[in-house]
Amino acid sequence: MIETMVFDIGETLTRDDRYWASWADWLGVQPHTLSALVGAVVTQGRDNAEALRLLRPAIDISAEYAAREIAGQGEHLDEADLYDDVRPALAGLHRLGVRVVVAGNQTEKVSRLLRALDLPADLVVTSAEWGVAKPHPDFFARVLEVSDALPHETLYVGDHPINDIYPAKAAGLRAAHLRRGPWGYWWADDPHVRAAADWSIDSLTDLLGIVSY
Repeated sequence: MIETMVFDIGETLTRDDRYWASWADWLGVQPHTLSALVGAVVTQGRDNAEALRLLRPAIDISAEYAAREIAGQGEHLDEADLYDDVRPALAGLHRLGVRVVVAGNQTEKVSRLLRALDLPADLVVTSAEWGVAKPHPDFFARVLEVSDALPHETLYVGDHPINDIYPAKAAGLRAAHLRRGPWGYWWADDPHVRAAADWSIDSLTDLLGIVSY
């Protein structure tokens, strides 16, 4: 039985369209240009940040993050950034007695913004707060520390095979691959991803039917 479900953030709980549009505006390009480059790096199995480097090869992404914050164009999250199935799914899992944890690769600011949304979650934490990011094994060791459940009773849910599915399985967790966002759609039918994932889902509400497995 699944005792704890742990959720990735970007393109699992939150839409990334505003995130990429804001980067396009900051770098002075059209949003569709950056979106196309994000798609290109996704199909090559590369990190999303590589799309920014295609536009500006010498970019220091950390420095640009800081400059955007100073300019008042930093990270922002509100209710409109959540996918429609997030609150129903998380609340439904709580009613079933499942511990709900949100843990993904994000900044400390995103963690504060998510907590301010008062999601039906027992814990919200980000890689910046832990000091380790996916897919490093230490991230998933921390996931198990906060899950309050055994590895086979803990399910990690995400869209990204390299950051979510493969390392979660390597850590002994169960994994659900979500068909959502560029990574989720592109890799959804890849035979290696489907073989690695315990479940392939189209909506977070699908999780309500697998708690007893």
